[in-house]
Amino acid sequence: MVSRVRVWLNRTYAENVFFMDQLRRNPSDRAVEIHATHGDPDSPVLAAADTAELEPEGLSPAAYVEYALIQCERRGIDVFVPRLHQSAIVAHRAEFEAVGTALLAPPPEAVAVFQDKVIAYEAVQAIGVPVPPWWRVRGADELVAAVEELEGRGHLACFKPASGAGGVGFRMITRAPFSLAQLSGFPSPYVPLGLVLDAVRQAEEPVDWLVMPRLEQPEVSVDCLTGPDNRVRMAVGRTKNGRRRGFTLDDQWLEPARRIAEGFGLHHLSNIQFRMLGGRPVLMDVNTRPAGGLHQLSLCGVNAPWAAVRLALGDDPGELVPPFLGQDYSVVAGPRPLLPVPLPLPQRHAEVQAAVSAPAAVPAPAASVEPRTATGARS
Repeated sequence: MVSRVRVWLNRTYAENVFFMDQLRRNPSDRAVEIHATHGDPDSPVLAAADTAELEPEGLSPAAYVEYALIQCERRGIDVFVPRLHQSAIVAHRAEFEAVGTALLAPPPEAVAVFQDKVIAYEAVQAIGVPVPPWWRVRGADELVAAVEELEGRGHLACFKPASGAGGVGFRMITRAPFSLAQLSGFPSPYVPLGLVLDAVRQAEEPVDWLVMPRLEQPEVSVDCLTGPDNRVRMAVGRTKNGRRRGFTLDDQWLEPARRIAEGFGLHHLSNIQFRMLGGRPVLMDVNTRPAGGLHQLSLCGVNAPWAAVRLALGDDPGELVPPFLGQDYSVVAGPRPLLPVPLPLPQRHAEVQAAVSAPAAVPAPAASVEPRTATGARS
């Protein structure tokens, strides 16, 4: 009998319910059991998992690593897919391996490069990958200088946090004064320069922004699967142009993505995003984790989550080439179930700190969602 694989996803995006679906629909005869933890009791990933717990709040990165090690040992986790505190977790890979858990994440050196967008742009530019012009801005005078330089080159200026993910904090700068036009319809990503400067000057601490030109569509998001030997096993581009989505294997997108994934050792799943500037692709962002839209590759016949789990367990899946690219598509939202009742609160912060500071003491199991039966119903 083939043993089951136990996979843990910590505080991940709601879209990763589809990542979990694909793991269960793997083409092998190995069963997959999924453990999920989150800080939001109404995250759909908790209901989609076989077992689930609420995460304790307020843990430092070091304390979270100890919490994660206890989870892996107590739950018998074979593969851990960390999102929260990824950089702290990957620095302790050997300790996770010692309790029988493989990390589906790059090594710490690779994660460190791409935590700061300025460092990332400098690094990828050094290996010949085109990047847009950028300015690191910490105050009002630097912001004005960067905006004027970009506008002088005929660009619309935008900014985003130098460290961040998921488009949080992205805004485009306009010279138009604030008016009722900004209060009609849906909220706009455009912000008047004057309001931004006022906010920066009144802030108690300096900002840390990347200012750059607004890049044009199409946006191409290349999902990569890279082995510990730094060789890419899969590179597929997902194209975005307004509502219209599709897939591409065009080398103008895949070649620079492969260069980044192999050159920086982005082991396991990564996501490398490009947009257009002046008629050529330039790097927009690099994510050292599975993309929320990774499941869309199923539309071209690729089960990337399962291939990644195989690779993490030392079972090389070989080259993954889409058997077909399929027709263009659009992304629409759909309902997913939540837990019928919220999970009990986890241990208080002080209790967790006490537990992780005493390695010999194993905490009592927290309340969890009961495993599914073979039919998928709760037992």
